Amino acid sequence: MAATIPDPRPGTHTAHESPPLSNRPGRVEVHGIDHIAEHERHGRARDLFTVWAAANVNYLSLVVGGALILMGLSLWQALAVIVVGNLFWLAVGLLAVSGPASGTPSEVVMRAMFGIRGNRVNIAITGWVICICYIALNMAAAALAAFSLVEKAGIEPTTGVKIAVVAVIAALTLAISVYGHATIVKLYLPITVVLTAAFAVVAFSVLGNTDFGYQPAEPLTGGALWATLVAGVTLIASGPLSYTNSADFSRYLPRTTSPRAIAGWTALGGFLPSVVVTSLGAFAATAVDMTDPQTALETILPRWFIPFFLLALVLGTISINAMTAYSSGLALQAVGVRIRRSLSVIVDGVLAVALTLYALLVSNFLDTVSNVLQLTVVLLGPSMAIYATDILLRRNQYDGLALTDESPGSPFWFTAGVNRAGALALTLGTTAAALCVNTLYTGPLAHAMGGMDLALPVGVVVASAVYATLTRRSRAGLGTAVRA
Repeated sequence: MAATIPDPRPGTHTAHESPPLSNRPGRVEVHGIDHIAEHERHGRARDLFTVWAAANVNYLSLVVGGALILMGLSLWQALAVIVVGNLFWLAVGLLAVSGPASGTPSEVVMRAMFGIRGNRVNIAITGWVICICYIALNMAAAALAAFSLVEKAGIEPTTGVKIAVVAVIAALTLAISVYGHATIVKLYLPITVVLTAAFAVVAFSVLGNTDFGYQPAEPLTGGALWATLVAGVTLIASGPLSYTNSADFSRYLPRTTSPRAIAGWTALGGFLPSVVVTSLGAFAATAVDMTDPQTALETILPRWFIPFFLLALVLGTISINAMTAYSSGLALQAVGVRIRRSLSVIVDGVLAVALTLYALLVSNFLDTVSNVLQLTVVLLGPSMAIYATDILLRRNQYDGLALTDESPGSPFWFTAGVNRAGALALTLGTTAAALCVNTLYTGPLAHAMGGMDLALPVGVVVASAVYATLTRRSRAGLGTAVRA
């Protein structure tokens, strides 16, 4: 049964007015996964550009860019992979439009796809757990730069010093996350400017040493080349695919904000810096050995600039991690844990610090990054595909108040709290992707295709097709959030 949602509630607050007391820079944000009323909405779509740009000028992008050359690609093949993989930022932009439409974060919007109970399971895995893993990976990246900075200051980086450094980075990250949305929006404009200036110096040094005609000693051909190209696209795409939570940062915008502007500024804010910084990693790998990116880059940077470079790496990584920690706090609430958002962020931060110390003191950091990023697409590809498909099917019309109703009478309760269309689509999409993956293990279909990893395209297509088919067969699957 498809019902009609009411027209958007008129609001008295406009984008040109000051933000309400509930969401001002320097104040702890009071909202969690609850609905944002229209009179509390504020801001402009273009504010989203610097939020996403600051988060994507970071060390991991340099690491991944260098990894493409280490995988055996030529420079121009690597650049093509970087552009194609980053086109997935368009999907992140599409997901962001559901924030102002519903006034809720992504973790609540996805109840429309999976049901109240089903979404708790979905968020626990594709949201909360993966957020914690990414926080740990990024924190480890920031810590590596900070260790080098400490050493240059004449302090021996003993285990105790390393733990203290990680603790300081975690404290700065969680402080931004606890203060929340308005503080993030306010801080990330100057952070973007600072990081852009720092990486402009990096670019000048790297481009001056780049071998633009670089070819590997043994160029890849045939099936091996295609397998590596696909694996490279998957590695790059894992970045934007990790942001199925982009509505978290757009939900405070007025409902009348242009969806095209929201999608465009979000996508552009992620795409441009990701392409530029990842390309710098690939350029650098033609001149230096990027198996140890930080040390390698220091050999071609001006000596006076190295401390500033290390600080920029730490700042950029804190920026991306603050956003991830913010969303992990919302995810923990959406799973059903009755806890304030500010406290949930701290809980997640403690868990991430433990994983960070493991990645730094026990595991090989570069291998950990590659394996985790490639394996997460098995889950995140299908999840993002279902979310994007739902937005298109509903024409981005969501009833935010109905989405926050978790009772059995909720229009998003479906059957025993589960939307079977979403659950089946995610299960089949993930299963199909797992059969095609070739990273920590080789799936049977990947093995049959000579090691080619098609987990990303297969998972996306299967999940989207199954969800669209099942939902169209039963218009009730759209709940009350779509106009008849």
